[in-house]
Amino acid sequence: MTELSISVHAHILDIPAEDWDGTGAGDNPFTTHRFLAALEQSGSVGERTGWHPSHLVARVEGKVVGVAPCYLKTNSQGEYIFDHGWAEAYQRAGGQYYPKLQCAVPFTPVTGPRLISAHPAVQGALLEAMAQVAADSGLSGAHVTFCTEAEAEIGGALGFMTRSSQQFHWPNAGYASFDEFLAQLSSRKRKAIRKERERALAFGGTIVSLTGDQIQPAHWDAFWQFYQDTGSRKWGRPYLTRDFFQRLHQTMRDDCLLVLAEREGRPIAGALNLIGKDALYGRYWGCIEDHAYLHFEICYHQAIDWAIAHGLKRVEAGAQGEHKLARGYLPSMTHSLHWVADPGFRKAIADYLVRERAAVDEDIAILTEMGPFRRGG
Repeated sequence: MTELSISVHAHILDIPAEDWDGTGAGDNPFTTHRFLAALEQSGSVGERTGWHPSHLVARVEGKVVGVAPCYLKTNSQGEYIFDHGWAEAYQRAGGQYYPKLQCAVPFTPVTGPRLISAHPAVQGALLEAMAQVAADSGLSGAHVTFCTEAEAEIGGALGFMTRSSQQFHWPNAGYASFDEFLAQLSSRKRKAIRKERERALAFGGTIVSLTGDQIQPAHWDAFWQFYQDTGSRKWGRPYLTRDFFQRLHQTMRDDCLLVLAEREGRPIAGALNLIGKDALYGRYWGCIEDHAYLHFEICYHQAIDWAIAHGLKRVEAGAQGEHKLARGYLPSMTHSLHWVADPGFRKAIADYLVRERAAVDEDIAILTEMGPFRRGG
């Protein structure tokens, strides 16, 4: 594609929504124009956040044929593919790790398209442009996190270093009900989950699942309290602003599933999920009261219930958490790509990634074997 051109944009609103989403970005809730716009317009990314939009747009004869959500990063916060050790090592050696170029969805450890185009040649060109932008700007490198496996293969062929990590996802084997899912577990695990659900539902109220126009402003007010509490404990301060949730309601409420525990009409705990074409994505949880097992019920069991009822293929419950294994969530590999400008540093990272990948493969094999499913089931 000799007529292909790639430009860098400091604002998602510089790109018409129909052009951005028309590349395939609209097929995943996190890469849609409206989701990325909500992040920017709400101040969740931008000045003083460490995330400075630098989106790539590929055009052929003026027509947008590919996009990549990219950010100039001045820290490694909110990425979930951890490179703090790389940054410290490079800076100890006298280098400057930040800023770097990051192709990602901020604060979102969810696998999805990053080199978004229907044309493999455009996908490769977007990757090469990231490395060129990093090199021309004197950045330490360019990174693509939570990309698809196919994108990782493209990047590996172009000389990007590939990195593997793992999350826990619940696979829907065509279950007609939660009980049918439970029937596939070992007797001990099946009984444990049933007992856990009974104890969780003894908090003295009801659990409701809301989406679309069922979600009212008061529900977001309550969830904001939950999110603030969790965010301040996990990250020191919440990543997202209150205005982000307002914009999410305005433009994406049909993509949201809000699961709330209510007592006497007052929400006391809740979880926010986003709804994809074939998956439910668990994102945030919080509470103002502590009740035994309520977190597991709202975040994991209710998500499975909803996915079964709506025919979704899987539930992705976010980063980390081996406690998910006992609840039917199995280890699943995730992928990232890394280009580093300094040859010596690049070799050191490449050597490390070989060892890390072997450890990840071993962990996944062990954890899968430890899963709750009946042998041969």
